[in-house]
Amino acid sequence: MTATIEQIVQSLQNVLTVSQVTVNQTVRELHGRDESYHTPSLPDIVVFPETTQDVSEVMKIAQQYEIPVVPFGLGSSLEGHVIPYNHGITIDFSLMNKVLEIKEDDLLVTVQPGVTRSQLNQELKKYGLFFTVDPGADATLGGMAATNASGTTSVKYGVMRDQVRNLEVVLADGSVIQTGSLAAKSSSGYHLNGLFVGSEGTLGCFTELTLRVYGIPEHVVAARASFSTMKDAVEAVVSILQAGIPIARVELVDEASMKQANIHSETDYEEVPTLFMEFHGNEAGLKQDIEFMRDIVEDHNCSRIDFEKDNAARNKLWEARHALAYAYIHGYPGKKMMVTDVCVPISELANAVLFAREQLNEAGLPGGLVGHVGDGNFHALVMIDMENAEEVATADQFNEKIVMYALERGGTCTGEHGVGVGKQKYQAMEHGEAFHVMEKIKTALDPNNLLNPGKIVNMK
Repeated sequence: MTATIEQIVQSLQNVLTVSQVTVNQTVRELHGRDESYHTPSLPDIVVFPETTQDVSEVMKIAQQYEIPVVPFGLGSSLEGHVIPYNHGITIDFSLMNKVLEIKEDDLLVTVQPGVTRSQLNQELKKYGLFFTVDPGADATLGGMAATNASGTTSVKYGVMRDQVRNLEVVLADGSVIQTGSLAAKSSSGYHLNGLFVGSEGTLGCFTELTLRVYGIPEHVVAARASFSTMKDAVEAVVSILQAGIPIARVELVDEASMKQANIHSETDYEEVPTLFMEFHGNEAGLKQDIEFMRDIVEDHNCSRIDFEKDNAARNKLWEARHALAYAYIHGYPGKKMMVTDVCVPISELANAVLFAREQLNEAGLPGGLVGHVGDGNFHALVMIDMENAEEVATADQFNEKIVMYALERGGTCTGEHGVGVGKQKYQAMEHGEAFHVMEKIKTALDPNNLLNPGKIVNMK
């Protein structure tokens, strides 16, 4: 059904309120980009639902007028996930930001999708609990589930998909479903939680999430280990994991990134390949784990190891790690950041990191390597001038080289950032015949291709 934007706005205002629907240019511009280097594109309309019923009504109107819909959290994604290249309606979930229920005895919490990670942890702290998934940005939990986010703690606690017990989802036709239950396990039916987590808004809109939470550890110790080479640092991680040490975080930061961290965070860390590590547990167990870790890293030519036991020092250490992207952005004004994101089997990690460093040097672009290397996931932070076509092409070629390296060794083109538009071209290659199953699922749940069209699968 063909209609003008004015007619669609009027229909939306009939089921929402005037203030919940806008075509304001500034608001549209804010919803036409994410944190990536991908080209912006504006939605025609932005809506701000407050309830599941609001979202359902928006989807019914979208079906009526056959207009695309893109769910939007905070726009912190890195592969163009929320950029509405087909325009249409963007659903901003910022008003659906309530922590609905904390079931401390079950170690579960139910939230609306607009709740942020830090907001949730502030609430959970009163109960001695915390939510583990820790990406660099203070993203919304809806967005984190949509991209199957992970981060620094995934080596111990798992990624977003491991934390989701149930989702309330509004489908393309406006119907509302529950994908799981409160039970710790189930052998009943298809695993819909696993299907919808990581679907990037292409199969439905999340309106509630029930998530696993954990008790705050009795003791936490952070460490910073310095190495003369990247190879030594990465091989030390592999040895730590093979030894079965229950490490909670282990992050690789290369020499170039340590320099940027010192400038941006006003730290004086040694500017060499470094592992940032953290251990959670009881005091006696931690002491044994740390001594074992110290022996291992010394076997891999660790030149220095510093421990941070008090909260302020630990926070400073992890703030420096999390702020690395901003450290590069501020360090190269006028340039845009490309963040690559591949994941390989642990046995392939050392060679993959060394290959990436060689290729980045060969490309001649400023940048560094960092990563959640405990699960084989690492990133290159590459600064590029978007006005320089040759530089952009060089960065794309570099990205493709490390993606192909990962795929050829049984890895994946994205360990945590998701597909969006940036990694779409690798989907058929990575998944083979299984990719056609994904296309069939998309067609079955969204036959008119209205939910975030052009992302993950590109329907004809």
